[in-house]
Amino acid sequence: MREKKVTTEALRQMKVSGERIVALTAYDYFLGAALDAAGVDMLLVGDSVGTVVQGHDTTLSVTFDQIRYHAEMVSRSASRAFVVADMPFLSYQVSEEEALRNAGVLFKESHVEAVKIEGGREVANTVRRLVSAGIPVMGHLGLTPQSIHQFGSYKVRGADESESRRIREDARALQEAGAFGVVLEKIPAGLGKIITGELEIPTIGIGAGPDCDGQILVTHDMLGLFTRFRPRFVRRYAELEAEIRAAVARYVQDVRTAEFPGEQESY
Repeated sequence: MREKKVTTEALRQMKVSGERIVALTAYDYFLGAALDAAGVDMLLVGDSVGTVVQGHDTTLSVTFDQIRYHAEMVSRSASRAFVVADMPFLSYQVSEEEALRNAGVLFKESHVEAVKIEGGREVANTVRRLVSAGIPVMGHLGLTPQSIHQFGSYKVRGADESESRRIREDARALQEAGAFGVVLEKIPAGLGKIITGELEIPTIGIGAGPDCDGQILVTHDMLGLFTRFRPRFVRRYAELEAEIRAAVARYVQDVRTAEFPGEQESY
């Protein structure tokens, strides 16, 4: 396990050496600290907070100030992991200047080490502008949740030849613009393998097959904390929602029957 602080250069070296990058989402100090201590390489303060924490159907309602709030807690929790914050919907699309200003606020106030932007060639100039100002940028291609209403469904992206070609071209455009890595979401495994082989920067897959340079999951999905729906690409490593429900039910019962507090919990 790496003990030194993970950096963009460390992530690049992991790709070169074939060491898989481990990434998960985090939204608060407690979760970030636990994931960091467990050896996760990258923590993403994702706009997935809108669905798994706030209870919305999509990520679109997440505001910049909300991301800034959650990112500050996660950044404080991570002594080793590399911390990336999502740029939420409309925080970077209006203009390159506004994108730079918002990303700069995340850097100065939330102390993240990179930002993530959805899109390909259409955001390449924005990526270039941020990178030139010293802000590392991670791309995000394939199923991009902020475009869900444009897509009309959560189906696999890049399954046909034309879209597959476009995603490959977008990945190269992001690399040329200076992105240090790219998330590939819900694309065929074969396409994930091709893009990973074509790029010099790391690819982080989520439903993009086993050949990406790393993998990321939404932590609430992976731990069974969020159970409203379960994407095919999620592997559950725990069922914490059920355990929490059972524990609280025991507490309710003990309070109702005056079993709690007992002598050992009293003064």
